[in-house]
Amino acid sequence: MVEYILHRTGCGAGCSQMAAELHPRSGKLIGLSNSNRTARRNQPVQEFNHGLVLSKEPLRDRDVFTVRIDKKVNSWSGSVEIGVTALDPAALDFPSSATGLKGGSWIVSGCSVLRDGRSVLEEYGRDLDQLAEGDRVGIQRSARGELHLWVNGQDCGAAASGLPPRLWAVVDLYGKCTQVTVVGCEPFFSFTTYFLGVIFTHWRSSAVPELSRSHSRPDKFPNNLEPDTGKKSLLASVDAPLSGNGNNSPAGNGGAGLAVAPGAMTTNDALLFHEKCGTLIKLSNNNKTAERRRPLDEFNNGVVMTNRPLRHNEMFEIRIDKLVDKWSGSIEIGVTTHNPNNLDYPATMTNLRSGTIMMSGCGILTNGKGTRREYCEFSLDELQEGDHIGLMRKASGALHFYINGIDQGVAAAQTPAVVYGVVDLYGMAVKVTIVHNHNHSERLRRNNAIMRALSPDVGRPRTALSLTPDSEGPDRLLFHSNCGQKAAIISEGRTALRPHATDDFNHGVVLSGRPLRSNEVFQVRIDKMVDKWAGSIEIGVTTHNPAYLQLPSTMTNLRSGTWMMTGNGVMHNGTTILDEYGHNLDRLKAGDTVGVVRKEDGSLHFFVNGVAQGPAAWNVPPSVYAVVDLYGQAAQATIMDDMADLLPLPEDGSDGPAATSPGSPCSVGGAGTANDLRFHHLHGTNAVITNGGRTALRQNCRSEFNDAIVISNRCLRDGELFEIVIQKMVDRWSGSIEAGVTAIRPDELEFPNTMTDIDYDTWMLSGTAIMQDGNTMRNNYGCDLDSLTTGSRIGMMRSATGDLHYYINGVDQGVACTGLPPGNQVYAVIDLYGQCVQVSITSSSGPLDNSLCTSNVTEKSFPIHSPAGVAHRLHSKHGKNVVVLGDGCQGVRVGGYAHGIVFSAKELKADELFEVRIDEVDEQWCGSLHVGLTTLAPPELPSCPLSGLSPSLTQLRTKVTWLLCGSEVRRNGVLQRQNYSCSLDRLAVGNRVGVKRCSDDTMHIFIDGEDMGPAATAVAKNVYAVLDLYGRITAVSIVSSSATEDVESVKAPSLSLDSCSEGEEDSSPAEACASAPTAMAFLENHGKNIQLSSQNLTAARVCSYNQGLLVTAQPLARQQLFQVTRLCIDRLNPSWTSSLSLGVIGHSPDRLNFPSTACCLKRSAWLLQRDSVFHNSLKICENYGPNLDTCPEGTVLGLLVDANSCLHLYVNGMDQGVAVQDIPSPCYPFIDLYGQCEQVTIVTNNVAAVGGDSGETRCQGDMEKADMVDGIKESVCWTPPPEVNPNKTCEYQALCSRFKDLLTLPGDTTFATASPCHKLRGDEAYYKRGEPPRDYALPFGWCRFALRIKPHCEVSNALKKWHIAYHGTSVGALRRTLDHSQLLPGTSSIFSVSPAKAEGPNGYSEPEENSAPGREVPRVRLSPTMRYSGMEIFAPKVQFRDPRSHHSHQAQVGFQVCVRPGSYKAGPQTLGHGEPPDPRFSNSEIEWITKEQGGTLLYGLLIRVE
Repeated sequence: MVEYILHRTGCGAGCSQMAAELHPRSGKLIGLSNSNRTARRNQPVQEFNHGLVLSKEPLRDRDVFTVRIDKKVNSWSGSVEIGVTALDPAALDFPSSATGLKGGSWIVSGCSVLRDGRSVLEEYGRDLDQLAEGDRVGIQRSARGELHLWVNGQDCGAAASGLPPRLWAVVDLYGKCTQVTVVGCEPFFSFTTYFLGVIFTHWRSSAVPELSRSHSRPDKFPNNLEPDTGKKSLLASVDAPLSGNGNNSPAGNGGAGLAVAPGAMTTNDALLFHEKCGTLIKLSNNNKTAERRRPLDEFNNGVVMTNRPLRHNEMFEIRIDKLVDKWSGSIEIGVTTHNPNNLDYPATMTNLRSGTIMMSGCGILTNGKGTRREYCEFSLDELQEGDHIGLMRKASGALHFYINGIDQGVAAAQTPAVVYGVVDLYGMAVKVTIVHNHNHSERLRRNNAIMRALSPDVGRPRTALSLTPDSEGPDRLLFHSNCGQKAAIISEGRTALRPHATDDFNHGVVLSGRPLRSNEVFQVRIDKMVDKWAGSIEIGVTTHNPAYLQLPSTMTNLRSGTWMMTGNGVMHNGTTILDEYGHNLDRLKAGDTVGVVRKEDGSLHFFVNGVAQGPAAWNVPPSVYAVVDLYGQAAQATIMDDMADLLPLPEDGSDGPAATSPGSPCSVGGAGTANDLRFHHLHGTNAVITNGGRTALRQNCRSEFNDAIVISNRCLRDGELFEIVIQKMVDRWSGSIEAGVTAIRPDELEFPNTMTDIDYDTWMLSGTAIMQDGNTMRNNYGCDLDSLTTGSRIGMMRSATGDLHYYINGVDQGVACTGLPPGNQVYAVIDLYGQCVQVSITSSSGPLDNSLCTSNVTEKSFPIHSPAGVAHRLHSKHGKNVVVLGDGCQGVRVGGYAHGIVFSAKELKADELFEVRIDEVDEQWCGSLHVGLTTLAPPELPSCPLSGLSPSLTQLRTKVTWLLCGSEVRRNGVLQRQNYSCSLDRLAVGNRVGVKRCSDDTMHIFIDGEDMGPAATAVAKNVYAVLDLYGRITAVSIVSSSATEDVESVKAPSLSLDSCSEGEEDSSPAEACASAPTAMAFLENHGKNIQLSSQNLTAARVCSYNQGLLVTAQPLARQQLFQVTRLCIDRLNPSWTSSLSLGVIGHSPDRLNFPSTACCLKRSAWLLQRDSVFHNSLKICENYGPNLDTCPEGTVLGLLVDANSCLHLYVNGMDQGVAVQDIPSPCYPFIDLYGQCEQVTIVTNNVAAVGGDSGETRCQGDMEKADMVDGIKESVCWTPPPEVNPNKTCEYQALCSRFKDLLTLPGDTTFATASPCHKLRGDEAYYKRGEPPRDYALPFGWCRFALRIKPHCEVSNALKKWHIAYHGTSVGALRRTLDHSQLLPGTSSIFSVSPAKAEGPNGYSEPEENSAPGREVPRVRLSPTMRYSGMEIFAPKVQFRDPRSHHSHQAQVGFQVCVRPGSYKAGPQTLGHGEPPDPRFSNSEIEWITKEQGGTLLYGLLIRVE
């Protein structure tokens, strides 16, 4: 019998013939010894790779090539890697590491499986990086062609399938691993033990039933086993595990292991829940299932523990069976040293103050106190029904948690030896079941599901993949019988429905019964709808097999292998990748059809009523299952077999919103559209391409720092800009993004670790170094990529002369290198290296202005969309003195000085620039060109051009018009802003002027290609460009092109016949609110701790810290500002944290069951909390607006949904920009009075914008953001002086702004203002700046206005390396200082100076403006604190009358300056006071003196008003 077993296991005679030696050819750092059985990597501390070894002979089926790890070092990351290759080592050119092997190689690295260097399985088996010295690891090819990994005698299951028969074993002594030894047929003991366990189990059950159940194995075996007493069945049980079924593989990671015989021997030792448990717990299913009673009434007293202590390396895993949506918080899991028999169970396990380690949310609590705030990326509060949670105490004492089989890493380094598993069914968690994972079946099931998606032939009959099945045959597309909890399958699998659609809105997921073939369309007809719910049908594909999938409540909750169309967007693994993709599925009716198809090129397309919506995703794997989610209104759907009416798919490049797939070849001669640039589908190992080829990211960003090269999908044309924006960074690594171009085609490129490793036809910018073919050509280029942060933009452009230019945030950094290949032969390359994790292609990518195709580019040049050929035109309707020539390309005023209004021929798209060049000027007139945007549609004008238009653009008020007149911004003729830019009155022949409506609803004006910044906000969506050929300007010609026109032309025709809302015609918030404002009040249905008063306009939380949700009774109309003000936080419990949050919901609140907090709203809810934005409790945006937790009493918060369905937050009347898009209509504002905030009141009067008069709305352009300095948002100003009421912060800032306007400063000096309070931002009082670093104080009490820095200044160096100081000056010297761009003395003023200024002890007084200058360069006094420079002797006070309030005030002015290190001398104060004015700075360094011209740079204007 034993001989039979040894023969069947391959561990008998066959083992002696196994290839147990290493091949003599190996990596260049390898040394072999011990008859080629031991390999050692030389120079292990200096080198981490070049340690590749292969087996001497090819592997035979079932041979396990096993090595023992002899030595490791701690100098590197990574460790041993093992696998197989079809490459013969005798002729192999050894790469530096195993992951570089191509031509049929499968490598296990860490816990990932790679094929030819590309990852095919992310989470597999044991993590090889965690193996220690003495551990054994082996590799095996099964008879079925599957790859198996063995760790310490344990099979980790199938890692890959479809392996060729002739393979060599591969071992890579990488990183920490420096020496291994081949140990031959290692699994012998494990197999033998396993089968002896089978024999013993059979023998015990038939021969010795009296054997004690407490024994783990027999003391001895019986003397004989007669064949006639069951040998045949016994041999069958021996043969069964050899059949190759992966699910029968012995335990791997954390199981009982192969050394423990399965069967009845350990039945009573299985992990179960202990009989003693929490007071509300009910046990069932043989104590494997625990459920909390009364889940809607009670949220705690749900603690359960295991019936015995956990063994070392034993997995304790549970499955979440049931959740309720009433409470906040959810399941908690961990270990405790307390014996359940002796424990007095607490209400919640985190109340236990000894011997307990729990995972709660995404953090770790030890003895009830938080020890790790963010342990992992997953939060237990966000898990869904069907998710798995596990834990394991390693033999080393380390505690690990697992979520859906994925190891989250070490949670605690030293855990006591005897611990019990503990689960707390808290909050939302109601029911769980222990998953017995002794044979690792659950983990193998998850991995096998991925394997089936990658290798569809595994485990399936080949007949199921016939390409020409009979429509009525067994291969017909039907729904799978495994469906959602609330769904049912009828009509022989053709129809799916939710039988109780009016009671439940989800759990209606159904999948196809077999995978879709390439180009096979899956289409369903909506049979039945209900009008009770929001949302509707969703459709897509998934790699998950329905037979194995635990169906979620809605398919968008699935976080792997899933693409879904929901609404009018597309989601991948629960994350939105396309916001506005196609027709909105929520608007479909009964009888409409939806479909999906995966094409042969891996692109995914959707159909609505037979109309193709265009490519939605690329690189979708083959053999995906179709998915339909009968969600919300959709109650029943039927598969359509007849595709005769289905329109054929258009060719790539002409369909859908995204015209060209990422893999489209380079078109040298084609014109193409400007927006077809994408990332190529070929890329580095660690790179992932999403969002239709527009976004690239590096996976495993905290464990991998390279191998993430991405390349453009086609060659760059001459003068074409390829620009990306950095979206995500990590602070783990050194170095950052690298960018450049290469002449190597993507399909010919062997992607290296980093692009600078390429030694031919490649030009890269790395840091500040320009590199060609891996060698540095020049250092100290004009920008440093390592210093860029999130939100920075990087662009590359090859000029017609072969020069390479880089653009940082739209600014040309000059020629980087010359001599690039002629013609269209270079591709853009981005290396997501080090800190840079994710980038996306911007809308600015595309052709530049023709003038930028050569090398004569100014430093301030800005990319302009102007490809060859003029696409923009002027409309045929215009002012009566205008003649349009040149097919609409030129406008000429033929008489008079007015009646010269002209319009663009079409509406401007978002981010589309309309630009003209001045052709003729008539100096006999005054005045100049006016330019702007208008909602007046030229087709609506009368046909006769002699009537219907005003003489000038400032008088055009029939529709909303925003325009720039001189340097003033006006709205419908009303002044909104002064000194916006350089005056248009100075325009001359050849100057260019343009206007753009940006996607954030702002109007930007461009002068000679330079963006002047936001001129107006809240600009309507449907606007035309408008010009007024007024005064001096008599002729203009168009120089711009419609860059986005082609995208619009290829969109699928709209299927909706609904007309637009009336509010869209005029999208001005002021006019919309004024026309028909809706009176808002709070709804009577609210959180249980809320009390309403003042006719439901005031709400207060009367107890506790939560249960404070309230919602308005009326929906929020488009363009109506809903505002609340925070009052009387006088019942503040000091133990509370956090504060108010607010947002909108997209369904009626009348019957809403209010949860305890707003973050528990998970259906059609958008929440603004702290400085983040959440959708259905998932965070979608960070760093938005101010932190709401820091808002003081009296803060006015507002919500507005604009005409484009975008949600805006207003803080004290200031728009914080778009928070989210696609807000449904109707929507209802809600408030959560949480933590510190206990009362709010709805603001019923129309609050004017900050600094504006009550009668007119002030433009947000006055409040645009300034620079970022040391991480401080200087777009928000510092606090007013102590005597100013802190609740009047906005009035104070507006008062400073009005004083500045009285100074009549140059229009191009200041470009941003500041705003409320440093406490609102949590600013520190002091910061460091420069090289070497030096302290400076924030100028609290002063309002700062950022200054435009002249183009010749080295901005980046000044901001990074210079010190910050302050200079107090007089109002009379202000204008002259700004005109000269440097600090000058002078005191003359147009204002009356309050008491005469005393002279300092060192004779420091500024000469009169008309006094003769001395010969010496005047000394300039500076200080690192405004407490000194702001003294009256330096900054004399002036008296002025506020034009708004007519009150008299005193004001002071000063400058914030950048000072070059070494250009000044620090010394004591000259005022003679004993104590320094600022305690941070000693008397010996309070005053800085400089005589060096050019040593200072004006950086900000400071104003203080009393």
